[in-house]
Amino acid sequence: MRLPNDRVSAGTAAGSARCTLAELDTSVGTAGLAEATTRPGLLALVDQHAAAVRDSLGGDRRPLTPAALAGYAEGLRAAALEQGWTPPTGPPDWSAPDWLLTRLLAVCVLAHDLGTAPAGHRSPDGPDAPAAR
Repeated sequence: MRLPNDRVSAGTAAGSARCTLAELDTSVGTAGLAEATTRPGLLALVDQHAAAVRDSLGGDRRPLTPAALAGYAEGLRAAALEQGWTPPTGPPDWSAPDWLLTRLLAVCVLAHDLGTAPAGHRSPDGPDAPAAR
């Protein structure tokens, strides 16, 4: 059951968003970001998807937030599941990832850029790399 926005505290919403992004990072981000460091084509594809996600969420008009990224990722997964998509049962094949996994990996990259990634994780460009996106 979902509560109306005015009945959910900011702390609860922020915690829920971070939890969603942490779960996404565990299921997709960690392995995908590691693969992106060794596959320039995958990194370029993820960068394109990250730009599209940022654009879709109005990132050029207002700052991205963990809540916006988590909501976007949840919406993608829900829509995909309704259309019959099934998550991989093992590690994803990053040599030929499907559109959804690439998009979810892009959300992970954007979450890392916001500093919401779990401790010990970093974007494929490194912690001190300038944003190329």
